[in-house]
Amino acid sequence: MPPKAKFTKEEITAAALNIVKNSGADALTARSLGNKLGSSARPVFTVFSGMEEVQSEVVSAAKAVYKNYLDYGMEEYPAFKGVGKAYIKFAAEQPNLFRLLFMREQNNLPDLSNILGRLDDSKGKILSSIQTEYGLNEAAASALYLHLWIYAHGIAVLIVTKVCSFTPEQISEMLTQVFSGLIKKIKTEGKL
Repeated sequence: MPPKAKFTKEEITAAALNIVKNSGADALTARSLGNKLGSSARPVFTVFSGMEEVQSEVVSAAKAVYKNYLDYGMEEYPAFKGVGKAYIKFAAEQPNLFRLLFMREQNNLPDLSNILGRLDDSKGKILSSIQTEYGLNEAAASALYLHLWIYAHGIAVLIVTKVCSFTPEQISEMLTQVFSGLIKKIKTEGKL
């Protein structure tokens, strides 16, 4: 009969997420996790098969934190700007989780046209609102959203790496300016 688990999966995941939030993904080891739980590492492995499984759960938990930011951004008008601001706010407030989700090398290079769908599930709602509000077809709305995400990602990385610091007002104005410029280009040239 296997030993009884001293900690639940949720408790272990929460402790692991806390380590990553405070010290970064590299700080998450079996030893640091055991210390965080006030135990040896052994109880962790009565629940998880190994550290890879723990790390996978931490990524899922980090995505849930990120989703909360996006949900808040989706409530703003216009939603695409709210999501951009939420993405940048997530980077500023949760830099180690941002690094975990968005600043690590990928095993497989994703197709750029599908990258946004892999990042979050708000893409469909945002594309629909952009198409409706600005009278764009799906291809133009997708191109616009991709350009806006790349721009927001650049701002977020500048903040996380402490290259630049921006106020919320500056971020809002920058997002408005780039969006206005891209819309103007689409309306005059028919594409990006």
